[in-house]
Amino acid sequence: MSDRDTQEYSQERTYTLHLLDELQHGENTHQRAAVYKSPHMVDYEVLSGDKLTYNDILNLTASINIVSEFYDVNAVAFVKRGKPCGVALGRTSYDAYTKAFDCDPISAFYGVIAFSSAVDYDSAKHIDSMSVSVVVAPEFEPSALDLLKANPEIKLVKLITPLKDYKKYIDEEIKVTPFGTLIQDANRSELNKDTFKVVTKQKPSPEQIEDAIFAWKVAKHAKSNAVVIVKDFKTIAIAQGQTTSLAAVDWALNLACDEAKNAVLASDDVLPAEDSIHAAVLARIGLIIQSGGSIKDERIIQTADKYNIAMITTGIKNNKN
Repeated sequence: MSDRDTQEYSQERTYTLHLLDELQHGENTHQRAAVYKSPHMVDYEVLSGDKLTYNDILNLTASINIVSEFYDVNAVAFVKRGKPCGVALGRTSYDAYTKAFDCDPISAFYGVIAFSSAVDYDSAKHIDSMSVSVVVAPEFEPSALDLLKANPEIKLVKLITPLKDYKKYIDEEIKVTPFGTLIQDANRSELNKDTFKVVTKQKPSPEQIEDAIFAWKVAKHAKSNAVVIVKDFKTIAIAQGQTTSLAAVDWALNLACDEAKNAVLASDDVLPAEDSIHAAVLARIGLIIQSGGSIKDERIIQTADKYNIAMITTGIKNNKN
């Protein structure tokens, strides 16, 4: 247990925030908004386009939260309204980009695109053909930068802080409500080898396990209840914001359709009912990864065994609003 885990909250909190900029408006045009300097801020530069809006900053944060999970590989995340709508890893930036775009091409428009590596010319050429709010990356190839700078509708952001250090800047979460100000640690959950367990007789392949880890990291950043379906380091379907895990499972499987065959299904929370397993079996899902911890765990595992579907439990819930 770390010092952070045992540290008590102080009786009083004082924050001094310095105004950086007044924004055009907040989430909606009738809301005033401003951005203040945070105690811990990453270093970044707006290379082109208008200044960032309130919603741009929220989407930037959500998109970099995702690709920071994959800082040492080529990763691309499409985010809109604070929600991931396509995430993928690839052999090249362009490979990751096309795979992520393919997950939900319609939602990709007017969103934010984050790259874990340099934006290449082929990706820039496709981005230039669509409507995008912001592109953020550690680097832009010169030809890609020239092309995108010529498009006045696209804001280009260079993340100067190394992506591998980004998580150090994720601070406490503070929400001011009429019932009091809530403060909690940021969600820094990581998979733990002691709780990461294959609980079924059917064992996943090494490739499925790699996809499961990828899917779990994406689900961590989707809105609860979230279910993510993945194959070959590409999100096939992302269901999020559902009121039950069963609804999220059904929604994701309907989006995935035939692509669900032999894919990995990840839930950000426990799957508490056998109905979810039955739905996954009908869709021919190959592996399920979920937190576990339901009073029905034994029955869930028995159902998975009955239909020869592999299951991993992580012991970690990633609920978020």
